[in-house]
Amino acid sequence: MTVKVSIAMVSILRDGLANGLGVKYKRLADAVEKGITQGLIEPGCKLPPHRLLADSLGVTIGTISRAYGELERVGLVVARVGDGTYVRQHGMERPRDGGFRNVSDEPQPFFDMSRNQPIPGDEALFLSQSLQALALDPVALQRIGGYTAEAGLPRYRAAGAHWLRHQAFVANAEQIVCVNGGQHGLLCALTGLLKAGDTLVTEHLTYPGLISVARLLGIKLIGVAMDAEGLMPDALNEACRNHRISALYCTPTIQNPTAAVMSVPRREAIVEVCRQHNLLIFEDEAHAVLAQQRPLPLSYFAPERSVLIGSLSKAVSAGLRVGYLHAPQPLIGRLSAAVRGTCWMASPLTLEVASRWIENGTAEQLLGRQTVEISRRKALVAGRLDGLAYKTHPHSPHFWIEVPDPWRASQIAAELKENNFLVATAEMFAVGQGAVPQFIRASVCHSAGDDRLLLQGFDALAAALAETV
Repeated sequence: MTVKVSIAMVSILRDGLANGLGVKYKRLADAVEKGITQGLIEPGCKLPPHRLLADSLGVTIGTISRAYGELERVGLVVARVGDGTYVRQHGMERPRDGGFRNVSDEPQPFFDMSRNQPIPGDEALFLSQSLQALALDPVALQRIGGYTAEAGLPRYRAAGAHWLRHQAFVANAEQIVCVNGGQHGLLCALTGLLKAGDTLVTEHLTYPGLISVARLLGIKLIGVAMDAEGLMPDALNEACRNHRISALYCTPTIQNPTAAVMSVPRREAIVEVCRQHNLLIFEDEAHAVLAQQRPLPLSYFAPERSVLIGSLSKAVSAGLRVGYLHAPQPLIGRLSAAVRGTCWMASPLTLEVASRWIENGTAEQLLGRQTVEISRRKALVAGRLDGLAYKTHPHSPHFWIEVPDPWRASQIAAELKENNFLVATAEMFAVGQGAVPQFIRASVCHSAGDDRLLLQGFDALAAALAETV
């Protein structure tokens, strides 16, 4: 026989506190787990608010938070931002509970507008040519067949420095660490330079891959307010005054998901706050390379404290899994150690191909074609969004579209999914306990290459949103 959780929870937990083992939060978590196992607490039930339960049990809010956190860690409950904590049941998980995904788990009939990925072009042809040439080069084959230095061979690091160069920002090959793609670079940066329990500040809406890695490493995230340019310096400064923060992660150019681009004065202001509070800066430039006329990176304004994360994944080829970290010289040893600890060394085979492409202009050629195709597809569908409020950047592969009140983005996403179209909602990008804005991210990067399907997808999205107006 089940009972009402809001009434019975206090009794269940008091018994756990009195008769359980271990520290208080663990006794509370064990008591809830026992109640769920015995069927006293049903799937889908909402647990009492932290303060209400703390007052009823005579413990601190922190104890309740740790107990709920332990239950979430072992997968028994789901903490929904702005809505509370629920006993897990099938179908109620947030998009990021299972981790962000590089490919869709949905069957092929779905037209996927939820993910940003490079649009297929001639990279398969170039890869075939490069591998054939490599097969006839015994010296190169010998070079890639053995172990290399953790940071990468000098030639690979030089190619990475060339790829990251932009206007007056000239990357130094000796400050490059080669990694297996941007996500691996982010993992190495956080592993090598932070530790479990450290606090990292980021945009209120941020890259889901950061959320996944931070959880994995036990790094705390604080999301701060944004405006049309992205991260706000005053909000960053306020967070630093109220918390002990070790580093900042942000995307100054084509921010994911808002597509915002920081002006030069904004970048200078962010750097000044980071210097005042002695923060490391992790700067994500995965999408920035798509914008040829972009401002200089934060690494130009604060070279002594910035780790720039770049890759070929969004502009050239996702499958190569080639990325580069550019960092101050004193940090190279720690970043190299992180590479060694996670994969021993970045793959010499893919780095060899990437280096050849960077050296002979193939990478730049593929980048150019990528930006042209993004622009063409966006121009094709932009008219479908007339009358809707949205944000984008000329070289952003996605639109950031507002859902009018009182509708929720999740409702629109669910309706579209019923019609075999997938989009991303703001919830999967959200950090912290603040209200999640009701926006949808819709990308033009689906690999099908069928303009008819692309138009159908945005027509369905526009129709669903038009019903809310």
